[in-house]
Amino acid sequence: MKILLVDDEAPARERLRRLIDELDEGYAVVGEAANGEDAVAAARDNDADLVLLDQKMPGMSGLETAAALADLDPPPAVVLVTAYPEYALDAFEHNVADYLVKPVRRERLQATLERLPRTTRPQRVASGQEDPSGRRRHLSAHYRGGVQTVGVEEVLYLLAEQKYVTVRHAGGRMLIDESLKSLEQEFPEHFVRIHRNALVAIEQLVGLEKAADGATLAVLAGCEERLPVSRRHLPEIRRFLRHG
Repeated sequence: MKILLVDDEAPARERLRRLIDELDEGYAVVGEAANGEDAVAAARDNDADLVLLDQKMPGMSGLETAAALADLDPPPAVVLVTAYPEYALDAFEHNVADYLVKPVRRERLQATLERLPRTTRPQRVASGQEDPSGRRRHLSAHYRGGVQTVGVEEVLYLLAEQKYVTVRHAGGRMLIDESLKSLEQEFPEHFVRIHRNALVAIEQLVGLEKAADGATLAVLAGCEERLPVSRRHLPEIRRFLRHG
């Protein structure tokens, strides 16, 4: 993890550098800056994964700098470092990942770093975890002490049940702790809603059929199950099947 230190006081930057060196956990300080303008340039030039950012500096404040850092592509994670805990709420409203209160303790710094992702977006794209737009290519869930993953392209349907969403794929089922709405918003090109509790894979939706009770059911390629289509969504699904 490449870290940029931003503080207008050199001793504060030196303290953070020393604490990071003591962690010996694959962290590298790639640069320092004493103000917000230099911080944005240094983060871009050094491809920083994380910026440890002081709040009170001459010129741009920490929160103003965080907003400018968010415009980088890809943006680094930002942790606000402040002697004033009252800035914490404002920090989270500026997409700041966490905050540290001065004087920073090594244990608190380590806990914060361990919560942050170790890979940048370009690394995740190169490894196939995300596409260039930042959307995931896989859904994952913790299972029996490990992580189970399913490619988004392999999903047949997503069904909301109580607190979880069932991911039905060619190899079986998986439970994930995500909302159906967030999945619909993240993958609009992959899934279409057929019911308030169900999304189906667009590529697998091949037709409709009538149930004995008169309900309309969605027919999916490679899936023997039939899912009910609500009256609210039926006209849209018919248009979709008719016109693709």
